[in-house]
Amino acid sequence: MKTSQMVMVPGLLSTAEVYRSQTKAWGGSVLVAETRLDDTIEGMAWRLLERASDRFLLCGHSMGGYVALEVLRLAPERVSGLALIATSAWPDTPEQTALRGRLVQLAQDRGIEQAAKLLEPKLFAAGTATEELRRLNISMSAEIGTEVFVRQQAAIIGRRDQRPLLATIGVPTIVVSGTADAVIPAERSHEMAAAIPAAELVMLGGIGHMVPLEAPQDTDAALATLAARVAAA
Repeated sequence: MKTSQMVMVPGLLSTAEVYRSQTKAWGGSVLVAETRLDDTIEGMAWRLLERASDRFLLCGHSMGGYVALEVLRLAPERVSGLALIATSAWPDTPEQTALRGRLVQLAQDRGIEQAAKLLEPKLFAAGTATEELRRLNISMSAEIGTEVFVRQQAAIIGRRDQRPLLATIGVPTIVVSGTADAVIPAERSHEMAAAIPAAELVMLGGIGHMVPLEAPQDTDAALATLAARVAAA
């Protein structure tokens, strides 16, 4: 791969471990964005921009995709290529916001592990939910903790509608989604790929929401493809 910096943005309740395969496969420098300190997506995006190199490739999974799109809104000239994985440009719906409130209350009352266990069936497709991935999910959630979970949920609830941004994205883009994603419907990826002028859509059959962990080799390949497109541009 090219040696450009890749900035990887984790999703809700995820640490750098969610990108363990991609970090190992990437041939250049890797920065895993800090998503634990801010209670707005814009704040996370500004923190990323403060730490990243002048120009970089950008990869966001789930909540990380919300941050990645905000980075494109704030500083499009800094991004040379974009990977959007199991994410959406839509704002939160009232139903989603209500569910997040219940999850926050559960985490505060009974602990973050209980909230993580409740979320687990939606995160992994039936055929990918190995015991190792279940343990990793709980481990990442425990490391994130309840306080950060509350901040991250507040940031997600307050995120802006990024659909108007999509048509302005002028860099090579790859949109990756699992057909069995029970968190963000696959049609959101179809919509984004159709709206972004330089986007390529990769649909992974039988894969759920945690694409980088459930389909690590496919995710590695998608990022390699993106890097090749950026190099050729």
